[in-house]
Amino acid sequence: MCGICGAIGTINQKERVLLRMMKAIAHRGPDGQDTYITKDAMLGFQRLSIIDQTMGMQPMYNEDRSKALVFNGEIYNYRNLRGILKQKGHKFHSLSDSEVLIHGYEEYHLKLLEKLRGMFSFAIWDERNKTFFAARDYFGIKPFYYAVINHTLVFASEIKSILQFPGYQPRVNEEALEQYLSFQYSVLPETFFKGIYQLLPGHYLTYENQELKVVRYFEPTLEPKKHERQQGMLRDVRNVMYQSVRRHLISDVEVGSFLSGGVDSSLLAAMSGCNKTFTVAFENEGKKYNEGGCAKSFADSLQIENRRRNIEKEEFREAVPSVMYYLDEPSGDASAVALYFLSEEASKDVKVVLSGEGADEIFGGYNIYLEPKMRRYISWLPKKMRCRLAAAAQRLPKHAKGRNYLLRAAHKLNEWYIGNAYIFHEEEKEQLLKQRTTIREPQELLREDYARLEHLDDSDIMQSLDLKYWLPGDILQKADKMSMAHSLELRVPFLDRDVFQVARKIPHRMRTRHYTTKYVLRKAISSYLPKAVADRKKLGFPIPIRNWMKEEDWYEHFQQVFTGTAAAVYFHTDYLLRLLREHKEGIEDHSRKIWTVYAFLIWYQVFFEQQNDSLSEIQQTVKM
Repeated sequence: MCGICGAIGTINQKERVLLRMMKAIAHRGPDGQDTYITKDAMLGFQRLSIIDQTMGMQPMYNEDRSKALVFNGEIYNYRNLRGILKQKGHKFHSLSDSEVLIHGYEEYHLKLLEKLRGMFSFAIWDERNKTFFAARDYFGIKPFYYAVINHTLVFASEIKSILQFPGYQPRVNEEALEQYLSFQYSVLPETFFKGIYQLLPGHYLTYENQELKVVRYFEPTLEPKKHERQQGMLRDVRNVMYQSVRRHLISDVEVGSFLSGGVDSSLLAAMSGCNKTFTVAFENEGKKYNEGGCAKSFADSLQIENRRRNIEKEEFREAVPSVMYYLDEPSGDASAVALYFLSEEASKDVKVVLSGEGADEIFGGYNIYLEPKMRRYISWLPKKMRCRLAAAAQRLPKHAKGRNYLLRAAHKLNEWYIGNAYIFHEEEKEQLLKQRTTIREPQELLREDYARLEHLDDSDIMQSLDLKYWLPGDILQKADKMSMAHSLELRVPFLDRDVFQVARKIPHRMRTRHYTTKYVLRKAISSYLPKAVADRKKLGFPIPIRNWMKEEDWYEHFQQVFTGTAAAVYFHTDYLLRLLREHKEGIEDHSRKIWTVYAFLIWYQVFFEQQNDSLSEIQQTVKM
């Protein structure tokens, strides 16, 4: 696990520029650094040493040093690939997984990608042929950003590294902002920084003679088998999960595990045999926001250590600028802040942790996936009748039970589902934004996806959309950035390609059987967990911001931010203040809307109001 950066093209003062880019991502790899510089290319590497701590430094080279590699991630089947490549005549100078990529690319070129099992973003410069190749893993576990600046391709693990490249002038991408207000995360290929792009999951890029090409090589699509037998499916899931967990334990340093007390993290702790687990809790905010007790009880049953970090209200708020700095882009997911503290706690004891990201998207774990099944109780009614019920529901208080169910029942899935979050709808954005862009509405953005998925049942369509957008855009972005902020490698055994090949075939009827999410996974791994844990309902990562926003100190702080300079530029502040007031008075729960805007404004302060294209000045605004 590391930080990578570099550029392809004519660059003045290459070493000085590269070192500045590397310094911006030093937190990703504090164990060492090295560079590769030629007339046409420069590659930088910050190392977090996990495998082959002695000889695994990068950039890594092939035998005649005509190709150079920088790589961020882990390849879990590297030993098998190494053996095959050695038989084909390749000579290795280390025991690292990194070297498998450079020789694998020589041997297989693009076909290498289909042979890899792991998480990765890597870049290879071919000095002889003057070609550049980069790829990102199947699900988007590891990040990769790029920009073309003055005819030079610049890339890095994090956007803040690209910001250090001469000639780039940071500008807010207002199209990204407009979509963010609906999705809660940055959903477009072009990031919040105009001209800087993310390489999407399952894509590679090439750069030759100043020509950039981006190509998709993998897309996670569901192919449920209607006649799959339950016992065979349970056996396959149990076996493939065990194999994946064992594979994710490959390391030359100790591996720990996050533990929330829910199904996913509990399974990883039990299957892995890790001796150290880590939990965060809000001990002063009531049982709903405190999973520490469940995690501790389960850890005690396994006779393993569980370290719990309690998060206080004020330290949570004070950490938000740091969180936005490390995220690179605003995120309306407040659990990113909790994950920041959880990663900090784990990094005191271990360099590597297992975490349960991806289980819900792979196995169908979100409660919203149950709704298509529930709609059969009303779908038989004529559409006009359903529309009348929806009109009646519209007049109910927004927190009334069943209100949203009746509202959505009047519409087709593609008219209301854009993913796990839908923060501001179009009519609300009209009231919020001072200036609208010409960007498509969320439903228009997803139109091609809906057309491609129309052969699937509604819940499978929802899951497929979340695999493509929500998983990399929200879940994996915060997982990578918050763990690497503390030089901690986070591994996700559920997001293994072999696991997905089994999970994608689970029949529709078995994904949410008996109104139980992740039915097959729960049944398959029941021997590893107490029944109370295996049957526990999905809780997410509950954060008590809705309560804190009603308290006077937080209320005054949000008022100050919502009447600041940036808020006045982008938003109708009277609308923001109305949301804040209605929330405080208990009229409506606007906490997610308020937090989404607040996160953007704090991000804007960090990257635009408090820095002048200088790393040192950015760092002064956050706790490093």
